[in-house]
Amino acid sequence: KLGVPLVATNDFHFLSATDHDAHDALICIQTNKTVDEKNRLCYPDGLYMKSPEEMRSLFADLPDALERTLEIADKCNVELEFGKTYMPDFPIPTGYASSDDYLTQLAQEGLERRYGSVDPAVQERLDYELNVITSQDFSGYFLIVWDLVNYARNQGISVGPGRGSAAGCLASYCLGITNVDPIKYDLIFERFLNPERIEPPDIDVDFDDTRRDEVLRYVVDKYGKDNVSQGITFGTMGAKAVVRDVGRVLGMSFGEVDRIAKQVPTELKITLEKAIERVPELQQVAQAPGNEGKLIEYARKLEGMARHASVHACAVIIAPGELTNYVPLYRSPKNGTITTQFVGETCMDIGLLKMDILGLKELSLVEEAMRLIRLKEPDFDLEAIPWDDRATFDLFGRGETIGVFQFESAGMREYLIKLRPDTIEDIIAMNALYRPGPMDNIPTFIARKRGEEAVAYDHPKLESILEPTYGIMVYQEQVMRIAQELAGFTLGQADILRKAMGKKKPEEMAKVKKDFVGGCTANGVGKTLANKLFGEIEIFAGYAFNKSHSVCYAEGAYKNAYLKTHYPQEYMAASLTLERKDTDRLTVLLDDCRRMGIPALPPDVNQSTLNFTPTDEGIRYGLAAIKNVGEGAAQSIVDTRIAEGPFTTLFEFCECIDLRAVNRRVVESLIAAGALDGLEGHRAQKMEALELALKAAGKAQEDREKGQISLFDGGGSSELIVQELPQIEEWSEREKLAKERDLLGLYISSHPLKPYARDLKNFARPLSEIDGQLDGARLRVGGLVEEVRKLFDRRGNPFAFVTLKDLNSTGDIAFFAEVFARHQQLLVEGETILVEGRVCERNGRLSLQADSALPLKSARAQLTESITLSLPYHKVGDPLLRRLRQLCERYTGDCELWLQLQNGDEQDKMVRSKTIRVDPCDDLLIGIEEQIGPHSIRLQPKRQIAVPSSATPVKYRT
Repeated sequence: KLGVPLVATNDFHFLSATDHDAHDALICIQTNKTVDEKNRLCYPDGLYMKSPEEMRSLFADLPDALERTLEIADKCNVELEFGKTYMPDFPIPTGYASSDDYLTQLAQEGLERRYGSVDPAVQERLDYELNVITSQDFSGYFLIVWDLVNYARNQGISVGPGRGSAAGCLASYCLGITNVDPIKYDLIFERFLNPERIEPPDIDVDFDDTRRDEVLRYVVDKYGKDNVSQGITFGTMGAKAVVRDVGRVLGMSFGEVDRIAKQVPTELKITLEKAIERVPELQQVAQAPGNEGKLIEYARKLEGMARHASVHACAVIIAPGELTNYVPLYRSPKNGTITTQFVGETCMDIGLLKMDILGLKELSLVEEAMRLIRLKEPDFDLEAIPWDDRATFDLFGRGETIGVFQFESAGMREYLIKLRPDTIEDIIAMNALYRPGPMDNIPTFIARKRGEEAVAYDHPKLESILEPTYGIMVYQEQVMRIAQELAGFTLGQADILRKAMGKKKPEEMAKVKKDFVGGCTANGVGKTLANKLFGEIEIFAGYAFNKSHSVCYAEGAYKNAYLKTHYPQEYMAASLTLERKDTDRLTVLLDDCRRMGIPALPPDVNQSTLNFTPTDEGIRYGLAAIKNVGEGAAQSIVDTRIAEGPFTTLFEFCECIDLRAVNRRVVESLIAAGALDGLEGHRAQKMEALELALKAAGKAQEDREKGQISLFDGGGSSELIVQELPQIEEWSEREKLAKERDLLGLYISSHPLKPYARDLKNFARPLSEIDGQLDGARLRVGGLVEEVRKLFDRRGNPFAFVTLKDLNSTGDIAFFAEVFARHQQLLVEGETILVEGRVCERNGRLSLQADSALPLKSARAQLTESITLSLPYHKVGDPLLRRLRQLCERYTGDCELWLQLQNGDEQDKMVRSKTIRVDPCDDLLIGIEEQIGPHSIRLQPKRQIAVPSSATPVKYRT
């Protein structure tokens, strides 16, 4: 009808016929099915890329259709031109001949603003940098970034100090793009922009996370919505992940798959191919018949493939015209979001401008903390703080860095305590060292810092380069300085050496080694030493870190720590506000508040604001942080309180607030969360009376709108009368706490585990310590069962993953079939239990695999081996001993009783009672505490919970 001729095509979904089964596994991964399931999406085995011969055979009767396929292919002509830059136009103010002139003027003004009286050497460096920038035609790029940062600052949006190698650029510092002085820290411009190899600069900029959208809108408004798009990113399947995914779709048991996945070494950039070469057990699995062999076969083919596409966290692509003229676009089928089809690096390769506009939560934290601080110190300036504050370094040295950007992990805090940093250079180095690879050097770094190990240099010129890091190569910039000072390289050549070493390409390595050794010998360095140095650099270059980046993050961390040290309540209140949707983080931060002696005060409609607020008594919980309340309702309540004064009763509260903003669900949540505890009556009474209160309030507000006088307006009369609260019992403590937990994300007035605090301390380790253990370590933990996820293994036996929560943290525990069968009745949400097991890695994180468990209420009776009472020798007298003896004889049991007599500088004397054995019940322990104090009793635990005789005894860390 239309005269369109027939065309032969080859619909293919995988490259070769042998890839069908692996592709089928991929479809199952994407659709969450197993290969054995029926009625699922699957493709025929013929959908592979056919050869020309196969196509001719398939369409032997339609040769013209094949010819038309070639005709269409000949008409398609797309050429991607590399090496050309498509920079959006940046408008230059009148009076400037070019973007080069404008950039030079801005940079010079910034230089004088930053340094005042300019040192000739600093001026010379700026001139040099500007010459490189303008000669490579990057002035427009710098102006675009400058304009973006300038806009943000003018709008009061926090901008980070810098990120990556751009902090080594003096021009960026003078323009205000970065806020780290490259002269002060000896940062290298050539690490950012190499005059000897033209590559586009890449400046990443951090903005306040809560206002990043404003920055993106500015970019779209300035350059046009058709010219701007966010970049795409692809989630790919790594070695361990693909093994687990393929094992699941093949229907293999969790235990089988877990065993195989754990054979893959945990290291950066590991591939299955490398893992199989190095691990004999994986070689055996690959050669095994059945599903094990298939798992490795399919995983090899699927490794590295894209699993899903999403919006890149920061990449923004800007073109001089409509993007569709330069790059294909992608629309997400889930939400319609448009991104480029090319990743950011590819967009840069074809000449488009990529900007990394990042939202950093830490900037939002500092902004909120500064807002709170300026309520009492309006002139406080964070940029004017001293960089040698002793109290701030002491905080680092005590490891009290919870909430401090980049320095709050348990491992980092442990190293900080050992290091006791006292300069910003120490903080910079720790930020660079605390990552896989360099971490092995931390003990040496600490020992040398503390004078416990001598520092030696193989050559005098190395001392000035390596002295700040105690003779250890920590930064890429140090590699470049060594090449410059010893081998006579220019810094541009030194950067080429650094990159070559990072890539580890044999032909490039051979050339740079020849140049390095030759340069060293020409400068009087012995060939043996030159080869040794190159070998050390070669090892180090694989994980060397960019000092410019470390300086940016270390300065940010120092500022965080300074605020936490000198304004602890404001800083912690800001941290809590930023993390209010993450209950695990709230718990960690509130625990740190308690350690700091800052009480967490419950929400209160007469005291709270929207956010967490510092007060003279502690930190008050914010109303907007309560589930179901929201910012609109919270703001309405606060506005009403400010206008009308404090609330006294539920009925008054309901009448005064705007019921259009604060509905029934909001008030129910406020009552259950304890935010109305300051009003008359207890929670159960208020909840029972709420319906009547809302009805009365609705009538009163309706009357008020009609001009009638309200009961609380004073004077006049009203149809309403003061209502009495119903005389009912308060909720049980358990019910109150359960509602609190549901609405606040944590327990704040008390805790279900509070009665067991002593037992958790004596018999268990915190759940937070699971992450700090080695794979295979034995551990005993305890807490409240929050969730039980019941599953079935391949044999149909039930097992479960249990989420356990202790006083401060949360952890996942696996109860596999045999253990689950023994303890199923104990694994109920709301139950308090003690668990022993083995730490194991699962999905890239550590969890506990249970061996045994018991109710927490039974732990003390079952696990106490002995009780020791500690007393100073001079306080021991007949009356006290007589009272203790009488008390212990009242509560006899199976536990040994020991007396530890403390005798000053001499060794303590331990005495065991031959006649008395006790029951470690609450009454006994409370009675003893009344006599000798709470810190004078020590319970010695047994080594393990009783397990069936078939189980293997193990030693536990308690």
